[in-house]
Amino acid sequence: MSDLTSPWVRRYAPLIPGGAVLDLACGSGRHSRHLAALGHAVVAVDRDAEALAAAAGPEIITSAIDLEEAGAVWPFGPDRFAGIVVTNYLHRPLMADMLTSLAPNGVLIYETFADGNAQFGKPSNPAFLLQAGELLEWARTHGLRVVAFEDGVIDTPKAAMVQRLCAVKPDFPRVAALLPPF
Repeated sequence: MSDLTSPWVRRYAPLIPGGAVLDLACGSGRHSRHLAALGHAVVAVDRDAEALAAAAGPEIITSAIDLEEAGAVWPFGPDRFAGIVVTNYLHRPLMADMLTSLAPNGVLIYETFADGNAQFGKPSNPAFLLQAGELLEWARTHGLRVVAFEDGVIDTPKAAMVQRLCAVKPDFPRVAALLPPF
């Protein structure tokens, strides 16, 4: 429950039902540790073996996978994860397969940079920036129900333009979406 945990992840992670959680592009594991502290078995994936070494810990299985290399295939089966958490990462070719790996009552928590971020620095390449409404369109296309969405500027940990989404699969019970106070 480190101060490094994204407030967005901290706010919505308690909605994830029991089961394994994927922390995609986990870096040094700030969210993996938070999710494990909430009682989840975590699969932490990143291409950086050094970062993964820092992510390792109780209830955290690390896996060094470069999902952007030529010929890379999504390594997880359907309905595998109760939750999927992605922050500061965007690789559009993964989206459909990633969302297939979300359990029927699973929770997606996604937060990354959006178009307009160049004014604050990197990333500035459009390939790594969400377009207006892009996360909402993914949710609609894949039959997810949006619990929360934000699109705008943040100032912590540094100024950036971001989009944030918490969405659930159709079998997630509406009454389970107990929203914490601000």
